[in-house]
Amino acid sequence: MSDVLQKYLPEHAVSPVFELIRSKGVHLRIVNERQTRHGDYRHSPLGKHEITVNANLNRYRFLITLIHEIAHLVAFETFGRGIKPHGVEWKMTFQRLMAPFIRPEIFPASVLPLVARHFRNPTASSDTDPHLSRALKSFDEQTEDRCYVSEVPNGHLFRIKGGRVFRKVGLRVKRYQCVEVTTGRVFLFNANAEVEIVPGD
Repeated sequence: MSDVLQKYLPEHAVSPVFELIRSKGVHLRIVNERQTRHGDYRHSPLGKHEITVNANLNRYRFLITLIHEIAHLVAFETFGRGIKPHGVEWKMTFQRLMAPFIRPEIFPASVLPLVARHFRNPTASSDTDPHLSRALKSFDEQTEDRCYVSEVPNGHLFRIKGGRVFRKVGLRVKRYQCVEVTTGRVFLFNANAEVEIVPGD
């Protein structure tokens, strides 16, 4: 397992993560990309702690996602299954489990202070923290035709993963109001949502 983890994690995170997986009895599966989530945790009917993480994540997002899911396991074991999935107990557990990894040997200087700030009050997804999300995305494999929805000019069309096309209307508080072309339905997008501008619009 540690050999596999070396491919997906920052070098200095491999050993402590491997020990965490071993001590908690985690059955880790690295799976193809899912658009709706980076990872998940399930307690199987056979009593196994099953965690899946998307294979396409960069090393730093993979680490945060894996610890996020292990935090679910530990929080449920510690506080019981009646707690909210991303409630106070989970936040405290996530903070405690991430603390040993928030150091310069693991996160680069461009990301470390943003990670430290995020984990003062972690949210259900790092994607909802625009500054951290952008910093993490800078380590993704870059594709020339993709950009953030905040960079799409108002009135222009863009496409999301899965092929749905939208026209950007404008900023509404902190998110961007966009209209789906085929249905006319209005959707709100986070500024850091990755999209593809439709050429020739």
